[in-house]
Amino acid sequence: MNAYLASVIENVKSKYANEPEFVQTVEEVFSSLEPVIERHPEYEKADLLNRMVEPERMFTFRVVWMADDGTWHTNVGYRCQFNGAIGPYKGGLRFQANVYPGIIKFLGFEQIFKNSLTGLPIGGGKGGSDFDPAGKSDAEIMRFCQSYMQALYRYIGPDVDVPAGDMGVGAREIGYLYGEYRRLKGVFENGVFTGKGFSYGGSRIRPEATGFGAVYYLENVLKHEGESIQGKTIACAGFGNVTWGICKKAAELGAKVVTLSGPDGYIYDPDGVTTSEKVAYLLEMRASGRNVVKDYADKFGVEFYPGEKPWGVKVDICMPSAMQNDVYLEHAKKIAQAGVKYYIEVANMPTTNDALRYLMDCGLIVAPSKAVNAGGVATSALEMAQNSERMVWTAQEVDKQLRQIMNTIYTMSVEAAEEYGLGYNLVAGANIAGFQRVADAMMAQGVF
Repeated sequence: MNAYLASVIENVKSKYANEPEFVQTVEEVFSSLEPVIERHPEYEKADLLNRMVEPERMFTFRVVWMADDGTWHTNVGYRCQFNGAIGPYKGGLRFQANVYPGIIKFLGFEQIFKNSLTGLPIGGGKGGSDFDPAGKSDAEIMRFCQSYMQALYRYIGPDVDVPAGDMGVGAREIGYLYGEYRRLKGVFENGVFTGKGFSYGGSRIRPEATGFGAVYYLENVLKHEGESIQGKTIACAGFGNVTWGICKKAAELGAKVVTLSGPDGYIYDPDGVTTSEKVAYLLEMRASGRNVVKDYADKFGVEFYPGEKPWGVKVDICMPSAMQNDVYLEHAKKIAQAGVKYYIEVANMPTTNDALRYLMDCGLIVAPSKAVNAGGVATSALEMAQNSERMVWTAQEVDKQLRQIMNTIYTMSVEAAEEYGLGYNLVAGANIAGFQRVADAMMAQGVF
């Protein structure tokens, strides 16, 4: 490996040993960049890589809120404004008990390159809190969101930093956060949040966008192999917005998702999540707050596998779509043994680095999450455009643009890998294409 590149990776490993998710994503991205760094010695001269792994700004803040029983609770809020070289910081807020600085930095770093791949003028950022909305009342969640925004509102804006939702932050939470922002600022800057309700500036198909985009990307991969999505079987994880969108679009195009998962295990539905009743039931499951996938098995009479993951089920395509590090080496071996041909990452970093390398070495066609799941943030940027123009686009208009963006991301990834002599390597291609645009912008703006 190039000496400069190796030294940066080793520095990150040493400096952030207590933030393994961040170390993992830096290593995954930078391991693809050797031919780029060799071609551009000016990057080392400007110490570009060491600058790129340090957020431009990251802060924490106290979030105090009152429960329904009158007791007070304190959580920690975070916002990482990682890189704004190509546009205002853009990235979601995650509310989960396991959120800590390493999670926020990993998500923010991935967001830089994901946003770059869209071709739209948006930089990378991320935020959240160790607050868990599960089991909380609407009133408790509202009070928490209001307190969170009281600390954050000074540091965001349509041309500064545009948050959105992520795990634990859906339309309800976005509504409460934006309402408090509007109250504090006294202005209707609806471009400061994306994922808003349609009644106050949200975009059509935003909830489905990540899943839809993932399927559009998959179609490009299948076309390259001379295949169609029609009749394909897909293993997914989770049952949230992303998986819901995949199920919905896959069924529309003649494929079927046969697995869903939750903290309690996974279900196998040989007929697929294809009917309107089944697809709609995913929304009911999420709204219930129970967070158990067994409810699907009970309702539709399919097999439930408690405490297990769906990796190893015999399908054509695996699309891990739940959370980071859901697929370890032991799961990757089962996936390869099951004869799966396509491994399409959808969640942020769902695969450990050794598992990803194993799947690629086994000859599976692997597509990385930063490219595959970029449809969500792309549609968020389209929402920002609609807000700035005071326009409302139809679902068909948004969907058409989303498909075009995903096609472009795929093409950029293929061309970047080929340019550097890496063949049909979608992982390296996405890393290089996303990196190159940000690197060019940083170099053009000087060292700071």
